[in-house]
Amino acid sequence: MALLVNLRHLEEDSRQETGELTGEELGIAGLDELIKTPLPLKYDLEISLMDNALLAQGSFELTLKCECSRCLKPFDFPIREEAWACHLPLSGEDAVPVDNDCVDLTPYIREHMLLELPQRPVCGDDCKGWKKPASMSSSDSSVEATEDAPSPWAALDKLKLD
Repeated sequence: MALLVNLRHLEEDSRQETGELTGEELGIAGLDELIKTPLPLKYDLEISLMDNALLAQGSFELTLKCECSRCLKPFDFPIREEAWACHLPLSGEDAVPVDNDCVDLTPYIREHMLLELPQRPVCGDDCKGWKKPASMSSSDSSVEATEDAPSPWAALDKLKLD
């Protein structure tokens, strides 16, 4: 369900909207295999009309379930916005779409959330990455084959561009 705001309800006074949106409703679920959205985004917004524009301001929070891109350990990545504000004109060339006197705020929250998603989730600044298990010995032939293989850049090192 989208976050729809009825403009007729705002003609007399601003409204307080609280609720939840799932990752599927926001359109951010499944964007990255290392980032999952099993928990909903919780929002608390005050929405008002201002001089032929809609003003939404408030807070929201979402906890992502991530896998570290270095060591593949699971960790939580909280996103909290305490002072979010969005000014949406209702007329002019930048006017937001109005359908049956309702404006959908979901795309604007989605845009903000996409900017907050980690590009490469890392469990911590001190993460050293994946460690080779002790059960893998250096006599393993598959490991030796990759270590003894020539560098793919070796051919470029011989290239002379004079």
